Amino acid sequence: MFQPFLKYLETELFTRFPLRSLAIAPELEYQVSQRGKNPAMIESWCYQCPQFRKIRYTYINAGETAQIFNSVIYPSYNYDLPLLGIDFLAFGKKKILVVLDFQPLFREPEYLEKYIEPMGQIRDKYQDLAQNLPMKFYDANQYFSKYLLFAKTDGETVVNRLFPAYQEYIQLYWQLLEKAEPLTKSEEIEKIIKAQKDYDQYSAERDPASGLFSSYFGHEWSEKFLYQFLFEDAVPSEKFVGAGLGIT
Repeated sequence: MFQPFLKYLETELFTRFPLRSLAIAPELEYQVSQRGKNPAMIESWCYQCPQFRKIRYTYINAGETAQIFNSVIYPSYNYDLPLLGIDFLAFGKKKILVVLDFQPLFREPEYLEKYIEPMGQIRDKYQDLAQNLPMKFYDANQYFSKYLLFAKTDGETVVNRLFPAYQEYIQLYWQLLEKAEPLTKSEEIEKIIKAQKDYDQYSAERDPASGLFSSYFGHEWSEKFLYQFLFEDAVPSEKFVGAGLGIT
C-alpha cells in the first residue's frame, strides 16, 4: 500500500542530495518472520549527506495483515530544522493510521513561525487528514506541530488524498532547507545536538511500534532495532543493557 510513498521519497533524495549509505547491522537491515498467520518482512535503509546527518526509512510487508512505512529525517547539527517524520500503518484495508509532520525541536514563537507556520496552507487543503485524534503514547505538545496530518482513513483516501498531501509536505521541507542558514556558533550547534538526542530518548521510551516488532521478530530483536537503529542516540533502560543485547 505504501510502496509508492517510499519510492517517491527515495527518488527525491537520490535526485537532490549526494547520499552516502550508513551501515546497518545485517540482522537489522533485513529480517523475515514466520510467526503468526502471515510471514512478515522488514527492510530498512539509512543514508546521510551534508544537509542531513541521518535519513532512515523502514518498510514492513506482512501482506494484507500489515503494511507499514516509517521514516525520520534528521538534519545535520548545523541546521535547526525540524525533523521530518512519516508513519503510515495499514492493518488490513480498513484499519489505516497515518501521521506526517515536521517535528519541531523547539517551541519558541519565532522558531514555529519560521518552520511550522508555512505548513498551514497545505494542511488546510487536507482537513480530512487532520482529525485531531487523541495521542495515547505521546504528548501532542512535544515534538509534534499543530499542522501535522494525523488520521484514521481508508485505502482510497491513501491514494487520492494522502499521496498528494505527502508530496506537498516533502516539497515544502526541501524549500525550508534551501532557505535555512547554517549555524556556525558552537553553542547553537550544541543546542541542536542535545535537542536531537532528547528526541531520540523521548521517542524510544514511548514508541508503540516496539510491541509490533516484538510480535513479529521477537523481543530481543525489537530492542536492538529500537536502540541500535531507530533511535540510536537513546540510552536503553538497565534491564535491556543487562540482557546482553550489546546496546550502548
